[in-house]
Amino acid sequence: MDFTVPAPISALLERSRELGFLGPQPAAHQAEHALGFWRAVESRLDSPARILDLGSGGGLPGLVLLPLFPQAQFTLLDGSVKRCEFLAEAIEELDEAGRVEVRCGRAEDLGHETSLRGSFELVVARSFGAPAVLAECTAPFLAPGGHLLVSEPPEGTIEERWPIAGLALLGMGPAELIEQGSRFALIPQVASCADRYPRRTGVPAKRPLF
Repeated sequence: MDFTVPAPISALLERSRELGFLGPQPAAHQAEHALGFWRAVESRLDSPARILDLGSGGGLPGLVLLPLFPQAQFTLLDGSVKRCEFLAEAIEELDEAGRVEVRCGRAEDLGHETSLRGSFELVVARSFGAPAVLAECTAPFLAPGGHLLVSEPPEGTIEERWPIAGLALLGMGPAELIEQGSRFALIPQVASCADRYPRRTGVPAKRPLF
């Protein structure tokens, strides 16, 4: 499963890094990590029809995934106005406005929006926050049968980071570790998330479910 990131996307990621929207590592290195999301999906799932990049920030992994899922509708969500403006400009440059939506706002708020709630088959997240915060902010967006795919640190076990009982509160099933160059956790949404989640802005971090 070889793939070369198209030059226009590579240039956008380099610009994003220069603006401080990505980490200090070379953009090519960060893009290679983003390709791990694609490889993980290819190894476990059918091609998703609707994908949400939660905390898209400087465009990873969302921008890298666009040409790899050409039939999918994408939503890039971030809480920073400046980052959202960059993402919107990037989508225009790539001529992808017809199938990519940029949403600026807090996941705790947008997770209750009718047009977004329970409507995604795949949510990807690169560096959103602690497991309990990410799970609570992700589950409302996922349709039953959908999955969260999140980048994992090299240390810590899946069972410690993603306890089964905590995930079950959100309608999620047990996490699975996938290694595709980097480590990823794949978490299924087995039932609709309860209406009370996500709690109001800031509460998932202040009072984590697990």
